[in-house]
Amino acid sequence: MQSKKPGVYVHEISTLRLSVAGVETAIPAFVGYTEKAERVGDGASLHMQPMRITSFREFREMYGGPKPERFSFTITDTYNSRGELSNRQFVSKIQLDVPSHYKFFNSLQLYFSNGGGPCYIVSVGGYQDDIMQGSTEDGTGLLGGVRVLEQLKEPTLLVFPDAVSLNTVKEYGAVAKEALAQCKRCRNRFTILDKYDKQTNLSQFRQSLGSHYLEYGAAYYPFLRSTFNFEVDKSSDDIRHIIKGAPPEIAVDYGDVRDMSEMEVKHPQIFRSLLATTRKEYVVVPPSGAVAGIFVKVDRNRGVWKAPANIIISAVLEPIAPITGVMQAHLNVDAAEGKSINAIRSFHGRGTLVWGARTLAGNDNEWRYIPVRRLAMYIEESVRKATQFVVNEPNNTRVWLRVRIMIEQFLAELWHAGALAGTAQSDAFFVRVGLGESMSTQDVDQGRLIIEIGIAAVRPSEFSIIRVSHQLGKN
Repeated sequence: MQSKKPGVYVHEISTLRLSVAGVETAIPAFVGYTEKAERVGDGASLHMQPMRITSFREFREMYGGPKPERFSFTITDTYNSRGELSNRQFVSKIQLDVPSHYKFFNSLQLYFSNGGGPCYIVSVGGYQDDIMQGSTEDGTGLLGGVRVLEQLKEPTLLVFPDAVSLNTVKEYGAVAKEALAQCKRCRNRFTILDKYDKQTNLSQFRQSLGSHYLEYGAAYYPFLRSTFNFEVDKSSDDIRHIIKGAPPEIAVDYGDVRDMSEMEVKHPQIFRSLLATTRKEYVVVPPSGAVAGIFVKVDRNRGVWKAPANIIISAVLEPIAPITGVMQAHLNVDAAEGKSINAIRSFHGRGTLVWGARTLAGNDNEWRYIPVRRLAMYIEESVRKATQFVVNEPNNTRVWLRVRIMIEQFLAELWHAGALAGTAQSDAFFVRVGLGESMSTQDVDQGRLIIEIGIAAVRPSEFSIIRVSHQLGKN
């Protein structure tokens, strides 16, 4: 601009070039049943309302605690021939009644114990609701909870541990298929599944998942015996007292209590003994919560291109079922269904580890591995957001060059970080944008800008192709 009078003039010149900023890759969304669902402060209902939290403490404030479990106790007193109490065994037997169907609370515990960070919670009901019928088609239950997440942009992982308690594997499959389809539509998220284990074999589970969008999910087996103790239901009323060898005049009994709450008041020493005994019982939890935490931790410390495997699971004693190498071979590769299931195994001296990193698409050479699929989603979403500026720009060589340079710089950084294979950049990736490269004359005339990106995620000779398309204003 030419000045019209003497003076000092300031012109601001931007020195920052357009660049691609990497998007978040590990923000899980958990769907399940909670004790309550109330916003802190005003107590507003959070039922079916996705809420972002950052800690387990925050979760407890809004969604409450675990479902208390009912136990049966046997107390035994033994007397000698002189009528003296020779042994008071406060608890000679303990038995958990029917275990709770609600796995959500302890799954969140495992998530944060294994490196989990910010995540979304969708409470689809309380402990009074019938979780067994939770996959209804009317927009309620777990199926409805998964569906409400589609409106959100931030979540990148879908987890629903309570689904293992659904009535049938078919109902579980309905929820899983909805999640996988959503991942395909949104193209920025991935589903973590638990192997449905209610007397269901591997073939039945695999069939329940359908045959579409399998590269957008991964399944894990078996369940885990955690280090978490049960919450005791104080209404437990099955408290037996056995007296051995006592003369008739001995009338010590606990018949004045109807349940654990009265035992706490009238016989506190016995109550403490009963409570301490339950601390030897540990909650069994589906693995998806722990695996989600590992996804977050690996992405944060290494990158989305690192396989979330060969990682120790914290707060876990052992898998509930041992898996051998022969068994894992059948989990990894299945000729009939072609759906891989990742094993969790215990190794002497090493602990319990995630020992697999395959997607459900076990027969797909391109998307067989979790880090390959998630890296491609990361690049696609990052590029898509960074190139929004081209909308309504002229679809010409100047715009194409700017787009090519910014994407190549982004991919070069990934290559230097170890995300892409190849001894040179030309072996690791390519970017095509322009007439005759990624677009035809008709594409240009119709205002379509198409970017074609190839990445060598496994070997320099293998390229996974990503296409990003924008609708531009016509010239």
